[in-house]
Amino acid sequence: MNKIIFEICNETISSRDELMSKQNILNKKNKSIEELLNEEKKKSETYLNQYKYLKADFENYKKIMEKEMEKIIKCSNERVFVELLPILDDMENALKKVAGVGEKKGLEMILNNFFKILQNNGLKSIDTLGKKFDPYYHEVLMKKESDKEDDIVIEEIQKGYMLNNKVVRHSKVKVSKKR
Repeated sequence: MNKIIFEICNETISSRDELMSKQNILNKKNKSIEELLNEEKKKSETYLNQYKYLKADFENYKKIMEKEMEKIIKCSNERVFVELLPILDDMENALKKVAGVGEKKGLEMILNNFFKILQNNGLKSIDTLGKKFDPYYHEVLMKKESDKEDDIVIEEIQKGYMLNNKVVRHSKVKVSKKR
């Protein structure tokens, strides 16, 4: 019986050693799996951060491109408006020279409709008469002695215009020179 007990004890010890060995192997594998999992979590966080930065960069790029497109559209509109200004000048000059009342009224209507279309698209004339000379808005063609203080616009030779608050043509003016 002692022999049986001894064998059972040996088997138990052997089983225990075997189990401990297997448990150690499993613990090592578990540690290695945990390490791999942690590495993958770190990679995942890195990729997520990179994605967030790329997404933010792309959003900024989209905004920049939208602004660039707006600039391109405004610039092309500006060229068209600048090319239309001589026609507007010609119509205003023709209106001054028309003799007949009916013709004058018809030309006024056409001019007003044309100018309204231009205004609805951002064009406005620069107000000059009686204002102090401002190189941002005015271009002096002549000076005339006057009782007014220096550099007051006393005559507008050619109208100036702004498109969306940007000067597209300076007003050509005559300014006062104090006597």
